[in-house]
Amino acid sequence: MKKIIALSLALLLCFGLLAGCGSKTDGGKTEPAEGKTYKVGIVNYVDDASLNQIVSNLEAQLDKKGKELGVVFDYEPYYDNAQADSAVLNQFGADLVADKVDVIVAVATPTALTMMSATEDTDIPIVFAAVSDPVGSGVVADMEKPGGKVTGTSDGLDANALINLMLAADPDLKKVGLLYDTAQDASTAAIASAREILGGKGIEVVEKTGSTTDEVLLAAQALVAEGVDAVFTPTDNTIMAAEQAISGVFADAGIPHYAGADSFALWGGFVGYGVDYAVLGTATADIVVDVLVNGKDPATYPVRTFENGIVSVNIETCKAIGFDLDTIKKAFGEIAVEFRELTTQAEFD
Repeated sequence: MKKIIALSLALLLCFGLLAGCGSKTDGGKTEPAEGKTYKVGIVNYVDDASLNQIVSNLEAQLDKKGKELGVVFDYEPYYDNAQADSAVLNQFGADLVADKVDVIVAVATPTALTMMSATEDTDIPIVFAAVSDPVGSGVVADMEKPGGKVTGTSDGLDANALINLMLAADPDLKKVGLLYDTAQDASTAAIASAREILGGKGIEVVEKTGSTTDEVLLAAQALVAEGVDAVFTPTDNTIMAAEQAISGVFADAGIPHYAGADSFALWGGFVGYGVDYAVLGTATADIVVDVLVNGKDPATYPVRTFENGIVSVNIETCKAIGFDLDTIKKAFGEIAVEFRELTTQAEFD
């Protein structure tokens, strides 16, 4: 009888451990319990068609993965848009720490830096999205081995390719304006690269900057007054936020505005060039799943990068500045991996 009782107790203990811990994967990691809920904080930097596209695809992929895995990624109560206000960003970070979220998704470089500061004394991991220069901005130590508790996706711009588009459309470029915000870390490397490339080609560079929409509008008007042949802007969120205000200024003057994201073209710029932000948003969600569900360590999780090559042309602006769309499409053919035609609107379809 004692042996039977002992065997029964052993079986009960075994079942209890299995029920409490779940089953093991082949790698020895614990599989998520059915119905487990993960609190996902998402902080967007500003209303920007590209950044909004990241968020919508991120959320869609989290919903999809949640259903596949039998878990819940709860993000709706923990989403905020800072509208480029640093004080608001800081408050969002403090709120998410107080809410004890399981991860924070930080969209754009200023957001990533602020969330890193907010979570400094916690073990909350950060997955960033659309950080253009992760190492240069101090978000990670290395692209392959980020270190700390931070990893994510980068939308780094190939400045040389964007300048080649400018020259393909107008081989006789003599003067190019560089329009950016000096406070945007995402712009630093791309502007330095553009300055060097243009100088090496003997093209005069005129630089104008602004940190608010009003300042950017004045800077755009100054570039027109100085007679630039084209304007270059990297993936700069300040300029993006002002694009609807400045696109008409450039179009009226017949000056093409080339920029490092498709949202610029959506909001009236001539060309937006770079990565696919829908794909980037989905990839960011996959990293979140790997960190939360699969136990991946952000410190050793390589930052994901994407090939530049998508050229988005605003066909209304193309006509307004006097370019023929078919001619432009042919000129960009050898540089563009994909050519997209856009019309001016608030958000991507």
